[in-house]
Amino acid sequence: MKSMILAKQSQGHQQHRLLEYPLTPPKADGSVVQVAEGLLWLRMPMPMSLDHINLYLLEDHDGWYIVDTGLNNDITQQLWLTVIKQYCNNKAVKGVICTHFHYDHSSLASWLMATFNVPLYMTHGEFYTLKTLSNNAAALGGDNQLDFYHRAGLPREELEVIIKICRNDPFIKFSPPSFNRLREGDVLSIGKRRWQIIIGEGHSPEHACLYCAADKLLIAGDQVLPHISSNVLVSELEPQGQPLKNWLRSLEKLQTLDPDTLVLPAHGPVFRHLQLRTQQLLEHHCQQLDILRAFAQRGAEFNAYQAMKQLFKRSLSPIDSMMALGETLAHLNWLESNNELLCQRKTDSGVNCYSASRSPLTAENTL
Repeated sequence: MKSMILAKQSQGHQQHRLLEYPLTPPKADGSVVQVAEGLLWLRMPMPMSLDHINLYLLEDHDGWYIVDTGLNNDITQQLWLTVIKQYCNNKAVKGVICTHFHYDHSSLASWLMATFNVPLYMTHGEFYTLKTLSNNAAALGGDNQLDFYHRAGLPREELEVIIKICRNDPFIKFSPPSFNRLREGDVLSIGKRRWQIIIGEGHSPEHACLYCAADKLLIAGDQVLPHISSNVLVSELEPQGQPLKNWLRSLEKLQTLDPDTLVLPAHGPVFRHLQLRTQQLLEHHCQQLDILRAFAQRGAEFNAYQAMKQLFKRSLSPIDSMMALGETLAHLNWLESNNELLCQRKTDSGVNCYSASRSPLTAENTL
């Protein structure tokens, strides 16, 4: 899931204008744009505020690899059949590569595998997270989840609306039957290109990016996007997790790539100036941390839901609220691990309470 609700800090907003967008995006109707020889960019529609996903086709000597799938619905299935027929030069589909488990990237994997009789390539962490969540969809609203959101201070009536929406989500139930594992540093030789697997964390457990150093091409998935910041959230599955720390570390890894790299994201236009964009994202999260630091220094105890209201001041939909609260918890966990916040977890109300710490900062996490 992507966060459409992150406000850009003013400096980052000005820098954003310096990103370069060398290609006009395809329409989400089965059209394609050739990014380079043997590399096609297409879009599939999505019936939500984020109304498209970018997908890519990689040409091998005897067939094509699909990178990410789109949503599992009739429209996307028919568009895939049209695209393969019109643009794949009578070559077969050879495989499906999913960058990560989120269902706009993976929910059609089983259908593509069965339709074209091909394998799936995915990292271990993404495949098994997808399998776990799809198998446990019926457990939404269980005691562990209810307790997690109660401890965060989310009002029960808001939580009930969120759970109802999630239970009615038509895409959460799909997961593929098997996969071939991708690991950090693996190389996929496809056509004339060698695509190195770079693993990112934070937005998802083991997000796979594909990097061709020779041609300076990065298929980035959701690890770095040009217009929005990928959602980095804590959930009931790992309440003390450090996704923000892992995501910032992953951005720093991407900053080491060639400055002229052309970035092929999952949403928004293809762009250049990767290091500029990663710096914008780092600065944005530094600003979010500063807001929470200032809130804590006011002296009163607060819960995660109250902290969320400091970071996200506009009106939010129920699902945006769930993502915003998870992202707020990611920042609170980071500050707590950095000894900047104390968290009292044994309270009469059962709600976790935060307050500023007087302990010195640790060098490892300081931003």
